[in-house]
Amino acid sequence: MLATSLDTAALTAPPDRERLAAYRETLPAAIRGPVRAIWWPALTLGVSAVFLAGFFAWLLLGTGEVTVDDVVVAAGAIGIAVAVIAVTAVGVAKGLQRRRGERQWRLAQFAAANGLTYEPLAGRLELPGMIFGTRDRQVAWDVVRDAGGLIVGNQTFSTGSDRNRRSHRWGFATVRLGTNLPHLVLDATSNDSLRVSNLPVSLDPVQRLSLEGDFDRHFALYAPAGYERDALYLFTPDVMARFIDEAAALDVEIVDDRLFLYARADLSTLDPETWEWVFATVSALTAKVAQWQRWRDDRLGETRVVGDEAGVRIVRPPRGVAVPGKRLTERVHWIWIALAFALAGLGLASLLDDAFGLFP
Repeated sequence: MLATSLDTAALTAPPDRERLAAYRETLPAAIRGPVRAIWWPALTLGVSAVFLAGFFAWLLLGTGEVTVDDVVVAAGAIGIAVAVIAVTAVGVAKGLQRRRGERQWRLAQFAAANGLTYEPLAGRLELPGMIFGTRDRQVAWDVVRDAGGLIVGNQTFSTGSDRNRRSHRWGFATVRLGTNLPHLVLDATSNDSLRVSNLPVSLDPVQRLSLEGDFDRHFALYAPAGYERDALYLFTPDVMARFIDEAAALDVEIVDDRLFLYARADLSTLDPETWEWVFATVSALTAKVAQWQRWRDDRLGETRVVGDEAGVRIVRPPRGVAVPGKRLTERVHWIWIALAFALAGLGLASLLDDAFGLFP
């Protein structure tokens, strides 16, 4: 059962310096690395910027004859050096602030005050959501849990490789639903860019299901092929209204027995209003979808009436989801595959022509 009210005082109150210092020593090296890891790169970058700026100024202004262009170039070099030093100073300040552990201390005290647990660094979480799984360099930070299965945290992972590698950071909240359901995704339209989904996966558009009312203006609903009727059963008008009212700014995923809420900003944060909003949203949604526990997948069996010595009773299929409904299908970008084969074919043809002169 989620807390109906939160004690958020620890998120903003001045910390106890002695207890903070003791807590800081328990933080992992990934959060509180050595000071030299902050100072040496910054010092090297700052000295290099000053040296290069001085060298350009001497080279241009020390020749005796100085033109306006020389002054402009020298001023530009000095300006770049000042900007580099300023950015470096900000980076050093942030690095030293992270080493103080005050953020982690406040979140730990907030969790303790509300009967929750806190992990500053949780590593790879074994959760079925789309931002988890086999993601490269997956790390979860500032993870808060309760005894009932609620987890709130921030997740980072990478995609691509070499120069195309990109780092992604998501805030998430997830709670158990009490029963396994078909894999459903509600892609919020409010956080899309130029009508392009911000989800970390690309879902096959044939799975998109249109619902009545204004729901399609707020969410794009995806359901596995053959589970359209089940999605309509689960997303009744009152449930749709609750999602629009409470979660229109979030992407939503239902997979296995969990409900996930995703945001491109941190959800485990030092902002009391964010925590109150997250808990209120999860409470409102889970209260409304409690009826989902009555859902059964008729692909696992039929509901039938049985009469025997014990009397007449209704036998329903077991809880669970048949294989076709367990996971949505991701889109296959055939155009890129075809382009890759075409480029490979052209490369092979060029090699054969150079070696054997096959083409006139």
